Amino acid sequence: MAIEVITREDLNEFRSLLLKDLKEIIQSKPQQVKQWLKSNEVRKLLNISPGTLQNLRINGTLTFTKIGGIMYYNYSDIEKVLNGNTQKKSSYFFK
Repeated sequence: MAIEVITREDLNEFRSLLLKDLKEIIQSKPQQVKQWLKSNEVRKLLNISPGTLQNLRINGTLTFTKIGGIMYYNYSDIEKVLNGNTQKKSSYFFK
């Protein structure tokens, strides 16, 4: 039975190779966003209350699909609402 000695240099080399491999994996795999989000995920994403989410549904600001009592929201619709509500600094606050 042969004994193999591992040195600090060996461990550092292994660490460097492992980090390099992990970086390649992370960079080659784009982050995928779920297309359909449930109500609790939307509330967490937008940091809003259930009542605010309900108001967004009622007034048609945010579209949804209801399947078996569960409401689903399309991620691209959420992005459109966020992008459509961008406001420029105006004199509104200074009247």
